[in-house]
Amino acid sequence: MRELGESPFPLFDHASRVHAPVVKPKAPKQPSYIQGHRKRLQKRFLDGGSDALPDYELLELVLFNAIPRQDVKPLAYRLLNTFGDFNNVLSAPIPRLREVDGVGPGVICELKVVEAAAHRLSRARVLKRQVVSSWEALLDYCHTTMAHRDTEQFRVLYLDRKNVLIADEAQAQGTVDHVPVYPREVVKRALEVNASALILVHNHPSGDPTPSQADIDMTQQIALAAQALNLTLHDHLIIGRSQEVSFRSEGLL
Repeated sequence: MRELGESPFPLFDHASRVHAPVVKPKAPKQPSYIQGHRKRLQKRFLDGGSDALPDYELLELVLFNAIPRQDVKPLAYRLLNTFGDFNNVLSAPIPRLREVDGVGPGVICELKVVEAAAHRLSRARVLKRQVVSSWEALLDYCHTTMAHRDTEQFRVLYLDRKNVLIADEAQAQGTVDHVPVYPREVVKRALEVNASALILVHNHPSGDPTPSQADIDMTQQIALAAQALNLTLHDHLIIGRSQEVSFRSEGLL
């Protein structure tokens, strides 16, 4: 028998309380002007492709997924004002992107996914293909991956006996005006991947692809090392912002 001071038994047991339905608040709807703008922008893109949109609107499309319920046009303009153009926004270093007001992990991820997709697509157009027949695609790939970098990168494209690209490797990363290159490592790697020829590629962050004396000396050292191992050095390309210089075309090889 319960004593008078005891509390009454609960009307529902613990299990009933635990499994009681929880009403979740509805997510706020996008304002109608944002919904309409996004749909119009997507339709223009699907109908006319990227050429139908200026840089800031193309950037808006990229930002839609990262920021679903907000007008992203101000952020698109901030990014373009900071980095200059669409390509520079995508290739901007992550620490610099973080400095832009309104840029969080979601925005950075979206930008870097688009950049990675562009690199993979352009690389797929040249890898395992004969370089002679896909030279323009090769130049496009080099520009896509290197022209907008703010530090120097040295890459080697390794070819087989039929001049088919079998490997594309970044050998070294440098500073804004220098990248360390070791000719012995370049030719050693050629033997490891069973290459018969190679093309050297590096970028000039200044935008001017004119070879320096250090570039010329380094190329000659690699050419000598390659010749000693019966490897062919086809070319050395220096990638600038909007153009490239070929050592072969300039008579430097």
